[in-house]
Amino acid sequence: MSRTLWTGDDGVLRTIDQTALPFERRELALRTVDDCDRAIREMQVRGAPLIGAVGAYGLALALRVDASDGALRRAAERLAAARPTAVNLRWALDRVRERVAAAEPGLRAALAWDEAGRICDEDVACNASIGEQGARLLRALAEQRSVLAGVAGADALALNLLTHCNAGRIATVDHGTALAPIYLLHAEGVPVHVWVDETRPRNQGAALTAWELAERGVPHTVIADNAGGLLMMQGRVDAVIVGCDRVAANGDVANKVGTYLKALAAHDNGVPFYVACPVSTIDPATPDGASIPIEERSAREVTHVAGALDDGSRANLRVVPEGSAVANPAFDVTPARLVTALITERGICEASSAGLRAVLAAGSQ
Repeated sequence: MSRTLWTGDDGVLRTIDQTALPFERRELALRTVDDCDRAIREMQVRGAPLIGAVGAYGLALALRVDASDGALRRAAERLAAARPTAVNLRWALDRVRERVAAAEPGLRAALAWDEAGRICDEDVACNASIGEQGARLLRALAEQRSVLAGVAGADALALNLLTHCNAGRIATVDHGTALAPIYLLHAEGVPVHVWVDETRPRNQGAALTAWELAERGVPHTVIADNAGGLLMMQGRVDAVIVGCDRVAANGDVANKVGTYLKALAAHDNGVPFYVACPVSTIDPATPDGASIPIEERSAREVTHVAGALDDGSRANLRVVPEGSAVANPAFDVTPARLVTALITERGICEASSAGLRAVLAAGSQ
């Protein structure tokens, strides 16, 4: 099963429980709106496109129980509150609500389920296109590196990319966003190597991105979050490519906390900083990054580290002294001026109001 979200032979919606990775591949059954809400809140599913799809199915499951207007509104509001920063969740919920609004209550659940399926199919096609668009940019960098290696009389060196958090296939329905171009280049035989930020506090890079890349056989090295700046200074990073959870109308980008620091380091060292984002993450209603709500998550994610002991058993270990105050903002905002380009399914554009208007208008033609 290549998709991250699928319906089994029994008709039950299933996904991968990402809190079990990389130590165990465990399937999670989503039978009710409660299951979907819990999976999103507890990050059993994560990544803006995937939580949007799960939210859409969650609304359909809620309508199987109560399809009244009030129940529709309450379920949508509940699911939207599960993860407030990623705009895809509300976007997907709004799509389902619009699809069923004029329908008789008895038809709503089936229509909502169908719309959730459409959202998933579109996500797969969208991410495949992002992979192709991004591969064009990265292929040019790889060719440039190969030419320079040839001039120096050396063998072609791998294209070295740095990524933060997890924007691979398990953050979407399939393919991924930031990792999609990397998978495509690797399949073409282009030498590529990925520096994988660990991405504290939940270690989505060390646990999830590294697991994905290993599955595909892509050469990679896990690094501490604060090592990226040094690697860029040493000339060991050809480009940074990340995903995102929301793009404001002026081109500011919200992504996993720590992304802003990578963008600053990239800017200081002349390293391209690319953001791979479906058009659905563009939020024209949010004027700038300061207007994006930043989710504050549990202090326990910072005070404790989850992992496997040498005997294979799982454990959560405290790493912060008792009584120390803890803050845990889950995202930060990278200003548009630090973004070299946005990679969307409709093409590559600059991170600016004009660039976003152009890419949005391309979809209405």
